[in-house]
Amino acid sequence: MRNTRSSTPVWQAIAGALRADISEGRYLPGDKLPTEAQLSARFGVNRHTVRHALSQLVDDGLVRTRRGAGAFVASTPTDYPIGARVRFHENLLAAGRRPEKRVLDVECRAATAGEARALDVDDGAPVCAYRGLSLADGAPIAVFESVFPLERTPDIDRYLGDTSSVTDALNRAGVADYTRASTRLTAVLADVTQALHLHLREGDPLLRSTSVNVDAAGHPVEYGRTWFAGDRVTLTLET
Repeated sequence: MRNTRSSTPVWQAIAGALRADISEGRYLPGDKLPTEAQLSARFGVNRHTVRHALSQLVDDGLVRTRRGAGAFVASTPTDYPIGARVRFHENLLAAGRRPEKRVLDVECRAATAGEARALDVDDGAPVCAYRGLSLADGAPIAVFESVFPLERTPDIDRYLGDTSSVTDALNRAGVADYTRASTRLTAVLADVTQALHLHLREGDPLLRSTSVNVDAAGHPVEYGRTWFAGDRVTLTLET
């Protein structure tokens, strides 16, 4: 990198090398790049030179930096329609992205007062809470919690242990079809757990979607809350 016969500034050469790493898939959208110290050691330069290279990649839209967190490969926001029939896998496939869900926790417990109101069940009624992480092309875009009334979705906790698809689990629990009855969108700040899962900083902006899904008879079968990383998803409302 120190070849004095080269007419290319060192910082531009570093930016080019990192650009090649990204284009070849060494670093994927959402991935954190090595620290300035690590890049300085890799290229044999000082941190100021590395910082200059990263600034160029930020200007090019390839990298985003977060104070205190580091530099990350930028990802194009995923279009995510919100309508009567919201299906995670179908939405991402339609956007040309590879969908993936990671289960964080499945538990049966008593409904909170708010959950009971949303699901139209008695306070303390048995429910199944399903928490997980949604990813697009391997990059986390949202954390979610879905709550199901066990009276209307028997054994759904067992089915969710076999599949990451809520639609499939509901079908096996006897709900052949469901639609979204309501959606509420709210801007919130990431707590420490959400920030860790989404590779953000605590306090970064999130968009929270709160929804109720109902079966063909209009009975609530799912109360869901999803916290989307604000810079990775574009929510669109369908009419």
